[in-house]
Amino acid sequence: SSNFTTGQVYSSVIERERAGGYLGQTIQVIPHIVGEIVKRIKEAGEGHDILVVELGGTVGDIEGLPFMEAIRQMKHDDEVEGTFFIHVTLIPYIKAAGELKSKPTQHSVQELRRIGITPQMIIARSENPLPKTFKKKLAMSCDVSADSVIEATDAASIYDVPMSFLRQNILKPIAKELELGELDPDMHEWDSLVKKIVQPKGRVVIGFVGKYLALKESYKSLTEALIHAGAHLDSRVEICWVDSEEIEERGAEALLRDCDGILVAGGFGSRGVEGKIEAIKYARENKVPYLGICLGMQLTLVEYARNVLGYEGANSVEFDEKTPYPMIYLIDNFLDQSGGMQLRTHQSPMGGTLRLGEYPCDTKEGSILREAYHGAKTIYERHRHRYEANPAYREDLEKAGMIVTGESNGLIETVEVKDHPWFLGVQFHPEFTSRLQTPNPSILAFVNASLNAE
Repeated sequence: SSNFTTGQVYSSVIERERAGGYLGQTIQVIPHIVGEIVKRIKEAGEGHDILVVELGGTVGDIEGLPFMEAIRQMKHDDEVEGTFFIHVTLIPYIKAAGELKSKPTQHSVQELRRIGITPQMIIARSENPLPKTFKKKLAMSCDVSADSVIEATDAASIYDVPMSFLRQNILKPIAKELELGELDPDMHEWDSLVKKIVQPKGRVVIGFVGKYLALKESYKSLTEALIHAGAHLDSRVEICWVDSEEIEERGAEALLRDCDGILVAGGFGSRGVEGKIEAIKYARENKVPYLGICLGMQLTLVEYARNVLGYEGANSVEFDEKTPYPMIYLIDNFLDQSGGMQLRTHQSPMGGTLRLGEYPCDTKEGSILREAYHGAKTIYERHRHRYEANPAYREDLEKAGMIVTGESNGLIETVEVKDHPWFLGVQFHPEFTSRLQTPNPSILAFVNASLNAE
């Protein structure tokens, strides 16, 4: 994995101790916890010439100290040929005085030095451009060269930030220290996509139905994936945020009538579920392009069962364990990524019992899913869910016009509705694999369908 957390580190060390891996030693932060962090960083770098390690948090926080110690030790590691430390820091602007402040950065650099880490570059995060005199002062006080103070000012798009860094020759001091020679990356494609984000020719409105809207960062991967798709279609994706609980109060039409496409996002718990079902019904009946992700896919089955099959009380057992029509249920066993059998019950803890990670999905010929993935018979997408579509109702659904178009080891992965211009529910999370230069195919196809909707 390219990502690991404190909890994973401690868990690995404790499990190894329980298995006798330390031969009765007393487990300590140094060397055991720090050693595990170093080990994981090295594993991530295997087979690569350069490894970029991002350490989150704030300098001086207690929880970050083992990680700080780990990267301090790595600069002396015989297996590491060179290190370059970059400190990303906030430059506060005191509006009343019209003054930028460097003191917080100076103090955080001093704290890093006390730990044993000397930053070789400062990336200064600020709302406004930094005057040359301020950058010179920052370089002097933090003991870095003037060309190693890089501005990270507010940009029209986050994807313009790499271009801004390159315009400031960020690679020059890095290449010099690590003896990489002259670096001149080809950024033409990236630059072209950024321009299409900032100044697009077209526009499409996506109704984003969710329930965690108080903190929209909850859907960050998904909103960025929509931006990626829009860039490739030279169109601005305008997100119309729709709280599913508000749909329950005001109705779907009042909130979604001006949307070119409707997306129902994933989630856990019963809050707002009926509003999501209403949104799905509106998209299906009004022929609006629709994409349901994870729970959004599961609720497409519930909506179809209730309103097309006439199964009154149809639901997911996640929300109603006594439903007469359990369209979505908890399977008690499934094959994990390694091919091993995973077992779980209703009493299993929430943590560690999800169907998690990348799994294959076999696509159906003639489906919009296969078309979206350029004819691929098998696709690979990442998952994060506990409940599954109940295959007992597959025949009834397909007779009524809802077709299963994707399967994974016998599990229903995707569904589509016949006689609808573009309607797709996916159990996986397509947003997890989307990148600016390679948007996820299903999200790209959804945005394209919404853009061309009549």
